Amino acid sequence: MSTFRRGVFVAGLAVLVGLVLRVRGKGVPVTTGGWRELEGPDFR
Repeated sequence: MSTFRRGVFVAGLAVLVGLVLRVRGKGVPVTTGGWRELEGPDFR
């Protein structure tokens, strides 16, 4: 049973850290844009 409790504790801790990082804005930055088609001399 202690292994189950330890797993639940670690999962809860991970959720808590994720929420703190999301609130503080330290998560993965959102990227904008994407693929663009290369034309002319840019295409190598």
